[in-house]
Amino acid sequence: MEEILSFEVREGYEGLRLDQFLSKVYPEYSRSFYQDLIEKGFVLKNQQVVKKPSLKVKLNEVYFVTIPPPTPIEVEPENIPLKIYYEDEDLAVVYKPPGMVVHPSVGHTSGTLVNALLYHFKNVSMYQGRERAGIVHRLDKDTAGLLVVAKSEFAHKELQKMFQNREIDKKYKAIVVGLVKKDYGMIDLPIGRSIYDRQKMGTVATNLRDALTEYWVEKRWEKHNLTMVDIKLHTGRTHQIRVHFSAIGHPLLNDEVYGFKKSKLTSDTAKQMSDLLNFHALVAYSLTFKHPRSGKEIKVQLENLPEPIPYILEKLND
Repeated sequence: MEEILSFEVREGYEGLRLDQFLSKVYPEYSRSFYQDLIEKGFVLKNQQVVKKPSLKVKLNEVYFVTIPPPTPIEVEPENIPLKIYYEDEDLAVVYKPPGMVVHPSVGHTSGTLVNALLYHFKNVSMYQGRERAGIVHRLDKDTAGLLVVAKSEFAHKELQKMFQNREIDKKYKAIVVGLVKKDYGMIDLPIGRSIYDRQKMGTVATNLRDALTEYWVEKRWEKHNLTMVDIKLHTGRTHQIRVHFSAIGHPLLNDEVYGFKKSKLTSDTAKQMSDLLNFHALVAYSLTFKHPRSGKEIKVQLENLPEPIPYILEKLND
């Protein structure tokens, strides 16, 4: 079935090209995908078809976008570099770089982690179809870090159960805006589709589901009004860490969807470091779980955080 979405131009988005605006407020699809929809007449403003992707949007305008029914996606193996941290016959733990989409979808038919898995592994679980080959859990496009992937159907089913039963320990590191007061805390706020902006998740929302995030403060930079936190996820809601830290007034550095404008950054160094990032400052750096077949504990950690985060930390510590 086709899907009809509506988008209001809010403060901070006025003056953008229409295709750029749509890709920013609803990044599930690429800018080129929206360009194609616009040119084919699937975008309306005031009940009139708009066919210019370059049209500059204005504050408070409302656009209606019809997403046609998806067509089957041909998923091909692609020789994309892939860091493999652990591998056996049942599963593997791999690194997903920032900017990479986990699995193909309309608008993202190549260059995904699944394309890489199909190339690098002779056997990958097809339990949920070729488009999601091996995928048991996901990371946002602009979140870097470790993912466990299933090679056997047995492991796929068992890992899914383990995630549902919260038996997999997932840890993240993040740089957030502001000085987090408590050295330790639990954020217990249900998450659903925001009632204010349906393109986003939120804590004032419909279809709320429980969400629990535990954190420890690692470092505060008072001069730069930034904090580094170590995070453990107890649930796996969409955008959970980003929503939770935004809800307590400490959004991730460089999070364009849930974050502050850069004017909220209080030092030139912080602004420069934010400009260096082309992803939000969140990394899934550790995975610990029991092997679904042997019961042996598997613990994998990144040896280094992805660039430019180490450089940013060095500059903030100067």
